[in-house]
Amino acid sequence: MATAAINKRVWMDATKGAILPVAALMLVALMVVPMPAFMLDIGFITNIVISLAVLMVALNAAKPLDFSAFPTVLLFATLLRLALNVASTRVVLVHGHEGDAAAGHVIEAFGSFLIGGNYAVGIFVFAIIMIINLVVITKGAGRVSEVSARFTLDAMPGKQMAIDADLNAGLLTPDDAKKRRQEVATEADFYGSMDGSSKFVKGDAVAGVLVLAVNVLGGLILGVVSHQMAIGDAAKNYVQLAIGDALVAQIPALLLSIAAASIVTRVNSPLDLGGQISSQFGSAKAWTPVAGILTILGVLPGMPHVIFLPAAALCGFAAWKLRGADQLKKAEDALAAKAPPAAPANPSAIGWNEVTDDAPLGLEIGYGLVSLVDERKGAPLMARITGIRRQLSKELGFVIPLVRVRDNMNMAPNAYRITVGGVVVGEDECDPHGLLALDSGDLAATVAGKATKDPTFGLDAVWITPDKRGEAVIAGYTVVDPSTVLATHLNQLILNSAADLFGMDEAQKLLDELKEKAPQLVAGLMPAPLSLAQIAALCRALLSEGVPLKDFRRVAEAMADAAREESDPVQLVEQVRRRVGALIVQTLVPVRMPLPVVTLDAGLESLLTQAVRSGPNAAHPIEPALAGRIVQAVMEAAAPLVGEAKRFAIVTSPIARRALARLLRPHLSDAPVLSFLEIPDGKPVEVVAVVGGHTPQVTQRREPEMAR
Repeated sequence: MATAAINKRVWMDATKGAILPVAALMLVALMVVPMPAFMLDIGFITNIVISLAVLMVALNAAKPLDFSAFPTVLLFATLLRLALNVASTRVVLVHGHEGDAAAGHVIEAFGSFLIGGNYAVGIFVFAIIMIINLVVITKGAGRVSEVSARFTLDAMPGKQMAIDADLNAGLLTPDDAKKRRQEVATEADFYGSMDGSSKFVKGDAVAGVLVLAVNVLGGLILGVVSHQMAIGDAAKNYVQLAIGDALVAQIPALLLSIAAASIVTRVNSPLDLGGQISSQFGSAKAWTPVAGILTILGVLPGMPHVIFLPAAALCGFAAWKLRGADQLKKAEDALAAKAPPAAPANPSAIGWNEVTDDAPLGLEIGYGLVSLVDERKGAPLMARITGIRRQLSKELGFVIPLVRVRDNMNMAPNAYRITVGGVVVGEDECDPHGLLALDSGDLAATVAGKATKDPTFGLDAVWITPDKRGEAVIAGYTVVDPSTVLATHLNQLILNSAADLFGMDEAQKLLDELKEKAPQLVAGLMPAPLSLAQIAALCRALLSEGVPLKDFRRVAEAMADAAREESDPVQLVEQVRRRVGALIVQTLVPVRMPLPVVTLDAGLESLLTQAVRSGPNAAHPIEPALAGRIVQAVMEAAAPLVGEAKRFAIVTSPIARRALARLLRPHLSDAPVLSFLEIPDGKPVEVVAVVGGHTPQVTQRREPEMAR
């Protein structure tokens, strides 16, 4: 049973996919292969049905994208009409001398009933229809399509930026943002296609005039020359047939022109074109008027009842089936509407959504800073936040979560607050209408403004007005706009809080990515000897000390090797650090440049080692007075390097490394503390200062293995 259903569905899908290729071949056949009059009647009826259905769908569309297949449908409908013109022209010229019914009953009916058998009247009626179609409807629709296409393409960048801003603000999920981007692209495709499709309608109208002229002139010549007819008889037969042929083709063309005008004055789908057309025509509102109009045409005197009435019955049956589905849906909606209303909210009840905030990263701003995230003003801050997330994700090795931006009316107008996991990690104020001039330390003059401190690095700075930018630059200041100030502060805080943003979900994603490239490595790492929680804890420990995870394969290999030798979590981190020392060092200096280091005097190193060994499990094993002197001495030794913005490392013994790193982290967060064993073999080292001893007078270079 299931197999039969599957086979039936496969057959139906294959049939849908074959409809358009078969239809295209039939169009070619109509142009090339001679068709009997009966087949022409069927073709003309089909042309009228399609035109009416397209018009109904266009009129019932709430917005243009509801009928995204319209440009292609218009193309095929135009080709069908032109193919019928070619086929009917052949029949009119070959059999026109036989009488009014030589080209089929539909052409006969349009040529006799609609114009009363007077071909002169028919010419004037056809001319009026052509004027209405070509000069009024087609020209207007073409102009609207051209303008709409131009405006839509011009608005695309702004719409894309607005989507990115909503995504960064947490107002959209990634799936919603992807869907909106697809809608924007589809809209641009649709109006671009409509701009070109309007030329089909105009060309079809011009072709109708030329076909009529060919039929009239050719018929007169053939009737008089080939069939020895009198000029009056030839004119009566051929001109009436030509007028009937032209009218039966141009009335559907007029309907399509109306549909095109209506759709452009008020396109990527996951379905193929056959699926688009079948889904968009599946409405009883479209087929009920078609069935009614065909019924009226079928009962009119002189119309071919045998052709119109069965076509009307088919359309009516389709509308009845579709209406049944619509009524079932309405009944379900009505039943759902009659469901008992939800209990009114209890004012005293508190929901979990009122007390929880699951945003890993948050940015709260006062109402004075709303202009930095306003879409109408380009949302400069949102674009910078997107760039920060992308850059930090590449540097750290995992995807930085979205930053939820919210306004807070309880804050000062120009204040902002940055949170990580609900914890405030930074706050300051920013002038949205000014510029921040940073003191570079070598100023030729000072600029008047509001004195302040750079929120990121604590440098002396001045808030100035935009008109003083040139003066500040000449004086030696580094001038940045407010969105850059806030974005730089956010960048630094995210970098410092990377460990807090990493959890087991991120660890699992890293393992899933690695599993595709190194499945055996992942199998040998998890669930034994390390669990997912242990791997996540190791990654957090590395991130907290500035070790990136972008080369996660190497980090995972180091974890697997270290887990076979060590089970203590603290020592496990130290073992992993030793194995990825090259990754740590390469973030400080280029590969060919010596590593500037600050070392400890042998006596001080010995004191630290003894302190750690006496309290191996203590969080801070160093005696407070000694710790204060070490911090002061290291800060004094590192001051010249910090002033020059020069990257360096503090090197100590493996035993004392962790304790010294925890001691110095609040004071020198940018200077990593390494053990001798973490420096790669062959890496040149430049000792720039010795804490507790004397700074070398000449640059010293040594190999790490020799130092060990």
